[in-house]
Amino acid sequence: MLQAWAWLDREAALEQARRLDRGALRGLLHGLPVGVKDLMDTADMPTTYGSGLYRDHRPRQDAAAVALARAEGALVLGKTVTTEFAVFHPGPTTNPHNADHTPGGSSSGSAAAVAVGMVPLAFGTQTGGSIIRPAAYCGIVGYKPTFNTIPRSGVKALADSLDTVGPMARSVRDAALFAAAASGFHGLVLDDAPAGLPRIGLCRTWEWEHCDAAQQQAVNEAASLLSRAGFAVKDIALPVPFSRLAAAQYTVMLRQQYLSLSGERLHHWEGLSSTLQGVLSQGAAVTDHAYWDAIGQIRLCQSLFDDLFRDADLLLAPSVSGEAPHGLASTGNPLLQRIWTALHGPALHLPSARGPQGLPVGVTLAGRPGTDRAFLQAARAVETALEYPSHV
Repeated sequence: MLQAWAWLDREAALEQARRLDRGALRGLLHGLPVGVKDLMDTADMPTTYGSGLYRDHRPRQDAAAVALARAEGALVLGKTVTTEFAVFHPGPTTNPHNADHTPGGSSSGSAAAVAVGMVPLAFGTQTGGSIIRPAAYCGIVGYKPTFNTIPRSGVKALADSLDTVGPMARSVRDAALFAAAASGFHGLVLDDAPAGLPRIGLCRTWEWEHCDAAQQQAVNEAASLLSRAGFAVKDIALPVPFSRLAAAQYTVMLRQQYLSLSGERLHHWEGLSSTLQGVLSQGAAVTDHAYWDAIGQIRLCQSLFDDLFRDADLLLAPSVSGEAPHGLASTGNPLLQRIWTALHGPALHLPSARGPQGLPVGVTLAGRPGTDRAFLQAARAVETALEYPSHV
C-alpha cells in the first residue's frame, strides 16, 4: 500500500472542487489538485511535521506558498507524508514502483502521490536532498528553485541557510507552472517559443565514486544521447574546493537543525525518535570553529560557481547513488544533492532510464542562481531529448 497521505478528506476536497466549478476561472492552477507536504502549514488541515508531538496541531493560517497556490486556483487535496521534521526517520510511504523499496525522504508522500497520478503537482522541500532524491527514486521531475524563490514562511524551519521549497511534477513544464504560482514569479511559466539547444557541462562531481554502475551509466548515456541530438556537451570538472562542499553542507545543516529544533529538543526529548535524537546529538557536537569553517567553505564555492557556466548553460550530474535502496528503514543517501543545495542555484531531476532492478534512474541538471526561467527552458529541451515518461 502506497500510504502517501498524512491527511486526506475526500468530502472536503469534493466541496473545494464544486466551489471552484461554480466560480469564475481564476489563476494559473484553477481546479488542479495539489498535495502539500506535511511540513507546511495549512489552516484547514492538520499539520504534524511528521511528528507525534504535533498530532493535533492546527495552524491559524496557510504557509505563504500554500496561500499563493490557493489564490491561483489550486485545489489542495490533502497533506502528504514527510519524515519526522523532514529529517531521516522514515514515514510509512512506500516506493510506487516496488513497495519493498524506499520512496526517499523527506518529501516521500509528495513524490509517490505524483508518480502514481493521485495529483499532478505536490510541494516538496529540500535541506539536503529531499526534493531530488524522492523524485529520483519515484521516477518524476523534482525541481529545487534558486534559494528563496518560493517563500518559506509557514514551513517548519530546519536549516535557515539551506531550506528550499520546490515543486514535484511529471514534466518540467508542470513544475515551472507550479513554481510560478507558488512564488508569484509568473515569468517562470514556460511558453512554446523554441529555446534552442543549451550547452551541457558534463559534471561528474567529486561524489562520482559513490554512484553505482546504474547511476553512472544513466549520466553517461544521457550525455551521449544529448550529444547525438545536437547538444554541445563538454566535460566540466569542479574545482578542488568543491571536494569539501558536501561535508561543509552537512556540518551547517547539523548545527542549524540542532538550533531550529531547540523547543522540541529541550522540552520533548523523549517524544523524538531515536533517529532524530542521534542527528541532534551530532548537531550538538559541531563546534563553533567547525561551523564557521563550513560556512566559509560554502561561501568560497558559491563565489567560484559562476565560472563554471562560461562554457555551459546547464550542468549534467548524477542525482543519487543509484536505484531506490531495498527496505523502508532508511530513506537513502542524500550525498549527491548536498552540493547543489549549498550553492543555492536551481537544480532539477529528470528520470531517464530504468536500472537493473527495474527502478527509475535519472540525472540532475544544475544552473546558476537567479536564472530559473532560462534554466527551466533549457531543462525542458533536455527533457524532450531524453523522452522518458515521468509516471508509473
